Amino acid sequence: MKNLIKISVALILLISLGGCKKFLQEELKTELAPTNTFTSTYGFEVGSAGLYALTRSEYNTFGEGGAYIHNAACPYEALQAATDIADVINSDASLTAFANLTLTSSERFVGSYWNWAYSLISSANLMLVYSEKNTNWDSPADKERFQAEARFFRAYAYRTLVYLYGDVPYVETILYDFKLNFTRTPKAKVLGHIVDDLKFATQHLPVNPDQVKDGKLTKWAAYHLLSEMSLAQGDYTLAEQSALAVINSGYYQLMKTRFGVSKDKAGDVFSDLFVENNQNRLKNGNKESIWVLQFEFNTIGGGTNSDDWTRRAWIPKYTDISGFVLADTLGGRGLAQLVPMKWWVGTAGTNASGNVTGIFDATDIRNSNYNIKRNWYYNNAGDASLYGKKANVTEQTWFSTKSLFPAITKFFYGRAENLSLTGSYKDRMKFRLAETYLLLAEAYLGQNNPSKAAEAVNEVRRRSGAQSISAAQMTMDFLLDERIRELVGEESRRFTLVRTHKLVERVKAYNTAIKDKVNDNHLLWPIPQAIIDANRDAPFPQNPGYIK
Repeated sequence: MKNLIKISVALILLISLGGCKKFLQEELKTELAPTNTFTSTYGFEVGSAGLYALTRSEYNTFGEGGAYIHNAACPYEALQAATDIADVINSDASLTAFANLTLTSSERFVGSYWNWAYSLISSANLMLVYSEKNTNWDSPADKERFQAEARFFRAYAYRTLVYLYGDVPYVETILYDFKLNFTRTPKAKVLGHIVDDLKFATQHLPVNPDQVKDGKLTKWAAYHLLSEMSLAQGDYTLAEQSALAVINSGYYQLMKTRFGVSKDKAGDVFSDLFVENNQNRLKNGNKESIWVLQFEFNTIGGGTNSDDWTRRAWIPKYTDISGFVLADTLGGRGLAQLVPMKWWVGTAGTNASGNVTGIFDATDIRNSNYNIKRNWYYNNAGDASLYGKKANVTEQTWFSTKSLFPAITKFFYGRAENLSLTGSYKDRMKFRLAETYLLLAEAYLGQNNPSKAAEAVNEVRRRSGAQSISAAQMTMDFLLDERIRELVGEESRRFTLVRTHKLVERVKAYNTAIKDKVNDNHLLWPIPQAIIDANRDAPFPQNPGYIK
């Protein structure tokens, strides 16, 4: 396994990253090549492992063996910036233009997300082309299984492209010749290709999640993504059918009782979902996880210190305050790149029942101190005058210094042996059943069936102890609030708001820093200027509202 992972990453680096520099052209540089790799089932396992590595590198920052790197600190945070959930204005310089709506076509992440997606697409296309040439399979079903994986990952990459850029070139084969005349394929047509790929994947990926390794795809992950992309396409019936296929499969369930490595410690079932090592089905019995990206600590094929800096985004810089020292129990080293807005998270104080409201019911465990840390106590034993006393959250510590504010604990991560770690080293639930229910609710709203939508949402709310809602309460805004309560930080909030056609409205309602600036031009990012400049032989128009 160790050698397979090393070979696969090397292969992916060779066959895909070269294509980023010349848009979508393949350029082979060593004897390790598709012609001598994709010649057996084992060779396709190598290529498959590379696709998983490249997919995980969506979260990579500065490298350290990643299959792709953004070469800057906060790519994930750019997908949360300028939405309705977090203040990002006073954050890392790489986020400034995203946060204050001054993006240009030369901004780093504008280019790196494009290149990451097309790297994944070109690698998937390569595997698909060579799967048609290969005749040396261990099993008759191997060909379709690897094609299903490749088509899933191609669909996943185009998902990012259509959300961020709209119309993009659709490429489904290897490009051997250097091209300077790409054209932008209409978003609706790309969505059609995405749906076709996912339909194929639902038919040929493994059925039983108990018979695949942790992190590997099953047909249910394809159905989950098919539900989401059918919503983006406006096909609410297919979205409903796809979500129900997962829910009624018999393999998944919302976790409703304590489980995993910390089940006997203080906490609740929602916090259990995010405890280190609790994400995978086989290791700890998490039946809610549908697809989990593998980032675990000190594991071949796991995470690096440059992978998934989500923890640093959502956790305050508490060590800037005298009386605090780094601690794993406080989430490790936080940099507060994303500061939760008061409208949904509530305030730092407590009401008579000991709970903070925000958009949560008083009984909602997702609002408990196990899941949103509001009470902070000085932990530096060397400072006897403060040790053990409560530190106050103020407007200044929340929004100016960003040193103390309510923190999303699902992203806490720290290791006592190295508290300065930057990476989270914790497996990431990319798809889980709670979101499938919320996609189902979205599908029902699209069919003007708020009663059914409320039933789907109430499945999720009952697990959290929140009050059930009625059909009269079931609106798209309520559903978007529910996605915050359940999925904040897990979902790419920009994607959700673009899909539901709510980005401008919600930003105007909740993001005071940019409410007077946001308009429909901000629904998309600009096309990277390097792509426009390289495409000399055909027009490649920029998205509205952006200039060079």
